Amino acid sequence: MKNILLPTDFSENSWNAIAYALKFFEKTNCNFYVLHVNALSYIAANDSPYVQDKDFGENTFTKPAKKQLATLLKRISTDFPENQNHQFFKLTDYNFFVESVRHQVSEKNIDMIVMGTKGATGLRKVIVGSNAADVIKKVKCPTLVVPEEAAFVDLDEIAFPTDYYLNFGVDLLKPLYNILAVHKSSLQVVHITNKVEDLSIGQQENKDLLNDYFNKFKTKFYNLANKNVEDAIECFVQSRDIKMVAMVAKNLNYFQRILFHSKVEEITYHTRIPFLVMHDKMN
Repeated sequence: MKNILLPTDFSENSWNAIAYALKFFEKTNCNFYVLHVNALSYIAANDSPYVQDKDFGENTFTKPAKKQLATLLKRISTDFPENQNHQFFKLTDYNFFVESVRHQVSEKNIDMIVMGTKGATGLRKVIVGSNAADVIKKVKCPTLVVPEEAAFVDLDEIAFPTDYYLNFGVDLLKPLYNILAVHKSSLQVVHITNKVEDLSIGQQENKDLLNDYFNKFKTKFYNLANKNVEDAIECFVQSRDIKMVAMVAKNLNYFQRILFHSKVEEITYHTRIPFLVMHDKMN
């Protein structure tokens, strides 16, 4: 039984992520924990942060949120046929968003977080919204980030960008392994460098580990020479019609440059291709 956390702010964007998750896990036994957090806020006073009274917040915000969650679950039951594999649980909290998510991940033994992101809007041009960015950077749990225009389709090809510098543990790669097995996907491992050059001994060992670990799946390895990782990923995703991009959060060279750069106006896939960000799970 998988435990899946679905944070929601009741927007259509977060609904899209929930709809994607239900189809993504359609054949998997899952407990879905639908979480709404009324985030605590700081008020500056005499240069000292002041936390709003928690009891006031619980009384004022949590009760209406429970009603909205009930309405949301009704929408799920209306829009999706009853699935015997799925159970749903409502969660509300009045806390700092990341702290609340981290708490639920630990308490409910969450296997994956699925959350939506609106992407680049206005002057703040970023690939992922602030809440999603905070979660994938600060919560050690595999997270599937679903962009606003993403619609679930067969995951025939999944891209995995890597520089081969990171040692991959089995637990770290297991979420990707499970996805490949359930969806019968092929894996496209993409190595991007400034210029064509031989791998170091350590890099070759990490590549061999990937090859061995994913040997039961259709896996291809690509070496691309491009000074710009973002442009190379964009080109690869478009040319291969990639359906998902998987990354390891500890691989900061790729992780930061793909998800947290300022060239989103030149990136077209970020509004429709989900990102799987893998972490070692919290202890």
